[in-house]
Amino acid sequence: LVVLALPMLSNAQDASREAVLPAVAVSGQGLGEATEGTGSYTTGKSRTATPLSLSLRETPQSVSVVTQQRIEDQGLSSITDALNNVTGVSVHQYETSRAQFTARGFDINALMIDGIPTTWDQSWSSGEIMTSLAIYDRVEVVRGATGLTTGAGDPSAAVNLVRKRATSKEFTGMAEAGIGSWNERRAMFDIAAPLNEAKTFRVRVVGEHASSDSWVDNLSNKRQTLFATFEADLTPNTVLSAGISHQENDPKGSMWGGLPVWYSDGTRTDWRRSKTTSADWVRWNSVYENYFAALEHQFDSGWKVKASYNFGDRTADSYLLYVYNAPDRATGLGMATWPGSYLVHTQQEDVGLQANGPFTLLGRTHELAVGYTHSRQDFTSDSRSGGFGAAPNFNTWDGTYPEPAWGALTYYGQSTTKQNAFFGTARFSLADPLKLIVGARLTHYEQSGDTASGSPYSMKVSHQVTPYAGVVYDINDTFSAYTSYTDIFQPQQKRDLSGKYLDPIIGKSTEIGIKGAFFGDRLNASATVFKIVQDNLAQSTGLTIAGTTPPETAYRTSEGATSKGCEFDVSGELTPHWSVSAGYTQFRASDANGTDVNTIYPRKLLRLFTSYRLHGDLAGLTLGGGVNWQDKTYTDAANPLGNIERIEQDAYALVNLMARYEFSKQLSAQLNIN
Repeated sequence: LVVLALPMLSNAQDASREAVLPAVAVSGQGLGEATEGTGSYTTGKSRTATPLSLSLRETPQSVSVVTQQRIEDQGLSSITDALNNVTGVSVHQYETSRAQFTARGFDINALMIDGIPTTWDQSWSSGEIMTSLAIYDRVEVVRGATGLTTGAGDPSAAVNLVRKRATSKEFTGMAEAGIGSWNERRAMFDIAAPLNEAKTFRVRVVGEHASSDSWVDNLSNKRQTLFATFEADLTPNTVLSAGISHQENDPKGSMWGGLPVWYSDGTRTDWRRSKTTSADWVRWNSVYENYFAALEHQFDSGWKVKASYNFGDRTADSYLLYVYNAPDRATGLGMATWPGSYLVHTQQEDVGLQANGPFTLLGRTHELAVGYTHSRQDFTSDSRSGGFGAAPNFNTWDGTYPEPAWGALTYYGQSTTKQNAFFGTARFSLADPLKLIVGARLTHYEQSGDTASGSPYSMKVSHQVTPYAGVVYDINDTFSAYTSYTDIFQPQQKRDLSGKYLDPIIGKSTEIGIKGAFFGDRLNASATVFKIVQDNLAQSTGLTIAGTTPPETAYRTSEGATSKGCEFDVSGELTPHWSVSAGYTQFRASDANGTDVNTIYPRKLLRLFTSYRLHGDLAGLTLGGGVNWQDKTYTDAANPLGNIERIEQDAYALVNLMARYEFSKQLSAQLNIN
């Protein structure tokens, strides 16, 4: 990918740049939450793990941040790009337009936007994995159980996409254009400015258009993004902000399902890497619109109150082709086709109220955050029938297959999920070097729904308490030792013999580690040992619940999976010219009997990227590179002859390189090679 970037600065800002920039005391103020304009690979504050704004060193959990500088240096354009470069996170890309994000052996099922969880079911994907990064300042990832901030989910990680803000009191902006392999074309603009003389009303607008083909036959994608936001200083201590974003993905030729592993005689296939099961008429359009507003007031006492509202509307309209069975080695015949078309619509509304600030107890100053959140998600799905058929010679399949005469939309299923929660977190200063963080979330959870082929269901989880506890001890000015316990719950639609729904699955996460902050907190490092246990996992009794039609299997709770491992992470600046982000993760995930589970997820992960800004005669040139490595993954499956075989993906490494040259403060060119 080759990119040309042209920052557009006002004359006043450009003229004063030389005088202003050297006077900024970066080491005195340190980094804040926002990463834009810092040039850093780390951040000063994060609030994804807890409602408190804490530095990475002060947070008793494993935290990684993909900053704006990393996004620019590596040419990351989507959330999938970002998570493929995060310590401890892997992307299980099982299709071209759907994937599962994972961490520590478990699925990630909560994507947060500005701290607001937007739960998603990857089987009903509506473009989530293609989410553009153009409108976001950074991506924060907290690994382990995150129930305090996300509510229901798995003990894997929380991913928080933090939007750009309209904070600039000068007109500023940039325009970017890029080209790349497989006919990639991308253009973006980002403009911010005050609209009144007092500069108390500020706006920001971001737009992006991207399109590309692929090394996969017939596959292409077009993406459009538009984002507009404003901030208004109603008083010196009161800020009103609001905005809207629109993101649209239009992939063509998406695969639905994978390639056959065996021929009908039980021998292995060996397809070229461009092979597809898709047809030339397949499309999977998705649109996501988000409306948000917040009112924030800062009191002279140091307390802050914030009220927020968020509404998301996501639609996906797909026309797909599923090709399955095992082909004959010689003729390529024997495959069957199943055209499927689905219209999926999800709406989510969130309301939040939070207060946080300092308080005094026993002669020491502490911090407290309390709040309330309400979330409602309505999901509907309809389908169109396309009929089954026989595929032609799959050995020569090129996507030429007639599109069916689709039937009318018919009801497929719906669900409504509500969560109401009260939360509180306190950070007690027990001594100058010793901090205790305790918190809890009290959640009322309801879900109801049905499908065209199943019975209606309705379940409630009342007064579910999610605890949080962490201790941080400052060994000296650089290093801290910490330990923490967090958990998270996941309701399950399984019932026992009496017809009562089973208790939620509880994911318990424990960590112990050491963190360090160097060079004025511009370099963060951590070493962590963790253990995650899932309890109350449903297990079949082999019996049926009396009076159910059709007969419904009864389940009981049991011990679930356990994940144990370690992580190492470092990010930031080694010198004023040398930035690095590196992480290594290793774990084992097994069930109650000691058998490995989720073996399709890698157990060892290495993430590394570094860049160096040259000076002297080569000033203006930045060089960078990195590698992402993972060990082998596998699964066991029955071949067409009924024999169980192990299917493996060997360990592999992906290498990326970059070079950028700044011709001036207004113009630069960048090359990325992956």
